[in-house]
Amino acid sequence: MRIKLIVIGKTDSAELQKLIDVYLKRLKHYVKFELVVLPDIKNTKNLSVTDQMEKEAELILKHADSPESLYLLDENGMEYRSVEFAKLLQKQMNRGIKEWVLVVGGPYGFSDAIKQKANGLISLSKLTFSHQMVRLFIVEQIYRAFTILRNEPYHHQ
Repeated sequence: MRIKLIVIGKTDSAELQKLIDVYLKRLKHYVKFELVVLPDIKNTKNLSVTDQMEKEAELILKHADSPESLYLLDENGMEYRSVEFAKLLQKQMNRGIKEWVLVVGGPYGFSDAIKQKANGLISLSKLTFSHQMVRLFIVEQIYRAFTILRNEPYHHQ
């Protein structure tokens, strides 16, 4: 299985990007992982929030080739403890899918159209984080999930 993380816009913080890169490097030992950074939507001043979300959805779906399993990181999604998230990852692998696609949307979230195509919504917390930080958190949690599944000494109960 391959995991693809799709995000909107570049990471502005060099410090955050360095940390993301640490976990991307670690993940290579467990899974084929692809980080897809889509460009920010241009001329958003002329777009309604709905129009912006729809344009982002179009971009996202172009890069989610055949989303056998598409999960959106959304504040209204299901919250998982790390062990539960590891079980979700295991469930995806057990299904025999070729690709698990996770998406961090733009500043206004996701359109209804893309939510209808999703297999699930994941919330990292009831707190609100910047989209830049969410990238780091989800990459770290994916790494943590693999260490949990392999009983490696990274996660502590």
